[in-house]
Amino acid sequence: MEKIEYIAHRTEDGRIQAVKAHLEGTAVLAQQFAAAFGAADWGRWVGLAHDIGKYSKPFQRRISDPDHAPRTDHSTAGAQEALRRGLAPAAYAIAGHHAGLPDGGSRTDTADDATLVGRSKKQVPNYSAWRQEVTLPQVSLPSFLNRDGFTDSFFTRMLYSCLVDADFLDTETFMQGAKPRGNDVPLSVLLDRLSAKTDSWLEDKSANELNRLRNEILRTCIDHGAQWPRWLYTLTVPTGGGKTTASLAFALHHAAAQGMNRIIYVIPYTSIIDQTVDVFRGILGEEAVLAHYGEAAFRQKAPEDLTSEEYRQLLASENWDAPLVVTTAVQFFESLYANRSSCCRKLHNLAGSVIIFDEAQTLPVPYLRPCCAAIAQLVEHYGATAVLCTATQPALGPLFGELAPKLELKEICPGGAALYLALRRNHVEDLGSLSLEALTLRLGDHQQVLCVVNRRKTAQQLYAALPKDGGSFCLTTLLCAADRRAKLAEIRHRLREGLPCRVVSTSLIEAGVDVDFPVACREEAGLDSLLQTAGRCNREGREPDAARCPVYLFTLEDSPAPQMLQPQIAALRAAQREQGELDLPEAIAYYFKTLYGIKGQEALDQKNIVDAFDYRQSVQFPFAAVAKEFALIENPTKTIYVPIDEGEALCEQLQSSQKSRTLYRKLGPYGVEVYPEQYQALYNAGALNPVDERSAVLTSLTWYDQETGLKSDAQGGQGLFL
Repeated sequence: MEKIEYIAHRTEDGRIQAVKAHLEGTAVLAQQFAAAFGAADWGRWVGLAHDIGKYSKPFQRRISDPDHAPRTDHSTAGAQEALRRGLAPAAYAIAGHHAGLPDGGSRTDTADDATLVGRSKKQVPNYSAWRQEVTLPQVSLPSFLNRDGFTDSFFTRMLYSCLVDADFLDTETFMQGAKPRGNDVPLSVLLDRLSAKTDSWLEDKSANELNRLRNEILRTCIDHGAQWPRWLYTLTVPTGGGKTTASLAFALHHAAAQGMNRIIYVIPYTSIIDQTVDVFRGILGEEAVLAHYGEAAFRQKAPEDLTSEEYRQLLASENWDAPLVVTTAVQFFESLYANRSSCCRKLHNLAGSVIIFDEAQTLPVPYLRPCCAAIAQLVEHYGATAVLCTATQPALGPLFGELAPKLELKEICPGGAALYLALRRNHVEDLGSLSLEALTLRLGDHQQVLCVVNRRKTAQQLYAALPKDGGSFCLTTLLCAADRRAKLAEIRHRLREGLPCRVVSTSLIEAGVDVDFPVACREEAGLDSLLQTAGRCNREGREPDAARCPVYLFTLEDSPAPQMLQPQIAALRAAQREQGELDLPEAIAYYFKTLYGIKGQEALDQKNIVDAFDYRQSVQFPFAAVAKEFALIENPTKTIYVPIDEGEALCEQLQSSQKSRTLYRKLGPYGVEVYPEQYQALYNAGALNPVDERSAVLTSLTWYDQETGLKSDAQGGQGLFL
């Protein structure tokens, strides 16, 4: 048997993997991953070079005697080899395959700095023995590189993703044996399952007018999905037009026709992700959908407690190796700007995928430019198709025109105003300014009514004044998610049965929550917020006369809107003056153009993320710095866990120092996010038992009402809670 001289890994039972075998195994996988975007040779190069530092004697001593030999740097060697060949993307990827993509740094950096420049100056142990076993291939730059810094940095991220995923998979296979990764249900099977459902809908001759219109939209999405090429699309459909299923139909038919790999469905809020996942699983099957977000079932258990299916989903979530992934916008975009290997493993699987951005109008304005820049890169250079899906389409054409002039947005369902008029099921009435008392009386006049306000405190005040007949509800994030879910289930039941149902809510109910009220009210905010509330009014068209289903717009006396909403309100008022009917595409486009104009171009990239990768910057490619800056949800909040129902035992575990990532995930449905001032007020009142710097357990349920949520008069800054 051939003697292995250079060892990469050693298992507890004494099995060893040669460095050469690990490099070749990683190279095969990385080559396969990078082939999806025309960089197979780069994938093979980084796979072969990433661990050549393990050929050094200090590393071999360490792996043979880990208890006594000191740790040694084995990743800098491959990075230096890449730099000597002028392969900067490979150098970044290799340097960061354990510690994370580093900042490029500047010429004055020394060997003590963790930047790529610093690593290039670092003295490393002799590793020249690699040349006896490894031959690095020649590589050529993809044609789209060396044009601008952002494009080159994005390629570096994708190459890094290929390397770290391949490295992890090859190591895992050796150390633990092959695991049931991914899902072997092909997209063709999912398309057959979808068609079995949609064919029956499309052939239904008895469909009412609303369902007939939904079928027209569905048919258009199916036809265009099968016929149109990979591109950047919009899907603009009024609320209630069936866009969730229609967008899935477009994606599956498009992926099948174009030979694409998977579908990524990006949802803005966790409050509606369960709803969407349930719809998709009802059509495609339980095993076909990977739901990757904090409260997914497989994230709530310890690994040893998972079923085989949950374990498969846990593994697939690490690199999105599944045919249909449903995730959040936070997970999606923060991964694209992360620098840690655990976050970036999945990125290469975006290449050749259909990516649907649901409720596209919710992309946060301070990060709008970097979000759109990433989307443009994926479509233009990585074979992806992106669809911006919403009833209130943001005016992003000019921004994409700046970022990628060749990518002109194309609408999948070009019904325009005619489609909106045909699907109109309510009408907007402006009530002007109302006192809290007058608003309460108006709500009490209706058996079933939804009222959406801007502040949690306002919602609680209104709820306190409503009739106590069992049909009044208050929905805010002062309630933990478990209680919100229970209330939504009761609300839907009462609406279906025609029972009294008066709901006061913050904007959390606007984000695609499937409820249907005959009357709605919305405190003045942005036009998108107004129309999202309108989408909960006569949603199913049970009342054929839209004039009988009002959506009341109002302001509250002595209660000015939060400062952060003032630009949206100004843009709404401008649209009212200039456009008249607010629920038509022209008015929506006018609103967003006005809003972006009010905020200014600098506001679309508040942290200067895109320009940070300009080659003219003094610090090159600040991957680590940008990862710290890019946070879609600016979250200065702390978490208070409420000991109710199953959360009571979980809180006891937390307070007895049984802390673990699994426990925190299980506690997620019982947590309430509060600002530091509110946290401090509760702490001063003796209501909290802190468990770490950012969380505490509520000491008594006297501070929590399962009808209205956390009790506290402390109000937090200018932020806006949903």
